[in-house]
Amino acid sequence: MADSTLAGRFVRESVSEYSEFALPNDANILGNVLGGKVMHLVDMAGALAAARHARSSVVTASVDHMNFLHPVPIGQLIVLRSSVNRAFRTSMEVGVRVEVENLITGAIQHTCSAYLTFVALDREGRRVSIPPVIPETVEEKRRYEQAEQRRAYRLQLKERALEKNRD
Repeated sequence: MADSTLAGRFVRESVSEYSEFALPNDANILGNVLGGKVMHLVDMAGALAAARHARSSVVTASVDHMNFLHPVPIGQLIVLRSSVNRAFRTSMEVGVRVEVENLITGAIQHTCSAYLTFVALDREGRRVSIPPVIPETVEEKRRYEQAEQRRAYRLQLKERALEKNRD
């Protein structure tokens, strides 16, 4: 759990939006944005929300899987929306949704989503406590509850990886 001595922050205080044009220098041979570029943007958008919530430096600890539902053609606008779903003691889960907007037609298409875990750090690189998250809407409360389940799963995966590393 997050440090209960810290004042909680509403999810809305962490909500961030980041957008960027899909340019040719980020394209694959089919004229679509490279998946790695989209992943980089997801990390940036997630870090914005995490830093807003923690009000400290943050680093990426993990990224859950990403399924690319649709390509991102060059010339489109990539729009990323992020917010903190839940805070634990020194880490937090951030959800990021990626959409592509055709600026000529106005059509918007969901491209991918991801959950990332960020850790808050002080200037010396030591972990710091994070304020609790206060969900308000039904959707925020659902994501808040589900974040606990995803965290338990991530911790199991981490433990398995550590065990394999010890072998």
